[in-house]
Amino acid sequence: MLEYKAARYGRTLVKIGRFTPTSQTCSTCGAKDGPKPLNVREWTCTACGTVHDRDTNAAINVKTAAGLAVSACGAPVRPGVIPAQREETGSHGFPTGNRAA
Repeated sequence: MLEYKAARYGRTLVKIGRFTPTSQTCSTCGAKDGPKPLNVREWTCTACGTVHDRDTNAAINVKTAAGLAVSACGAPVRPGVIPAQREETGSHGFPTGNRAA
């Protein structure tokens, strides 16, 4: 369903591995702290001392992983350029489409 909605709205859906340790990796320094029981909702990174909420940290790591995604040929995935509206492309306050010659 997400693939359909992403395509419908011109978005790129990036999947990360089901077993990617997003809640075990510090989103600040990248150190892996290892598995934790589900009742541990907050933890402190042993490498940098940052205190993390488990879900917030995992969400940041998912967002970072999506930004690091690459295409099948190895090229970085970046959102497409959104061109300026015609009325916004002029200079000196004059729209380019209506300027007198």
